[in-house]
Amino acid sequence: MTTKMNLANRTAVLTGAASGIGRAIAVSLARRGCNLALADVNDAGLSETARLAQAAQTATHSSPTSPNPLRITQHHLDVGDRRAVAAFPHAVLAAHPGVDLLINNAGVAIGGTFEAVSEEDFEWLFAINFWGVVRMTRAFLPLLKKSDDARLVNLSSVFGLISPPGQTAYSASKFAVRGFSNSLRHELQDSHVGVTVVHPGGVATSIADNARVPKDMHPDEIARRRATAKKGLRMPPPQAGEIIVKGIERRSSRILVGNDAKLLSFVERLAPKSHFKVLSRLFPKP
Repeated sequence: MTTKMNLANRTAVLTGAASGIGRAIAVSLARRGCNLALADVNDAGLSETARLAQAAQTATHSSPTSPNPLRITQHHLDVGDRRAVAAFPHAVLAAHPGVDLLINNAGVAIGGTFEAVSEEDFEWLFAINFWGVVRMTRAFLPLLKKSDDARLVNLSSVFGLISPPGQTAYSASKFAVRGFSNSLRHELQDSHVGVTVVHPGGVATSIADNARVPKDMHPDEIARRRATAKKGLRMPPPQAGEIIVKGIERRSSRILVGNDAKLLSFVERLAPKSHFKVLSRLFPKP
């Protein structure tokens, strides 16, 4: 399909909706009249996102002929919990007539070299960043296929385009999301379900502050690394949310969020083997 996707009166399931990019996506969807099933482990953050989304829809559609108020539901969900994810479609269908969009946004980060990051932490990250995406997709794909116009949107990262040192776990998970999404897009090409993979650059979220670190890392080193990481997080989340939702409307197969993401993608394609020699000065040594 080449026409613009109309999001009004559709229903989107959105993970990681309590803050950051997830909250921004929710607000951007609400402005377009899209109903929302918001999921996160942060219940207070979910409530605030729901409030902001409803306010955005009300402000955008304030005329007497405005569409009906949005149906916005909040769901406590850990995407790393296999059983909770499997049961989640039933909870969504109890409140919504169907699902047209699944946006797998929930994600976590770990800083540290491969040798410094424990196997336990590596598996914890993959359970959320990759297996959460796979299991959510498996759980909701039957519902997406029932829609006459559906889309699966998976959040990767610029570290799903390049792999700097100190990001072995995070980068591996985001490359996995990218590969999964690209292959699934081909498998679903004859269906009504499109697939989009998103590569955000430096968006000013709390991901650096919330990232896990190796247990034996000195507090001063933790503070230094977080300060360095946060310097690259410049784009306001609302701007990122709009870029992503506009890309969904265009049915884009890939969305690069920010000039940094566009630059890194270009340099990696231009010099797939030697690009990190050029980019190494942008990233601190692990």
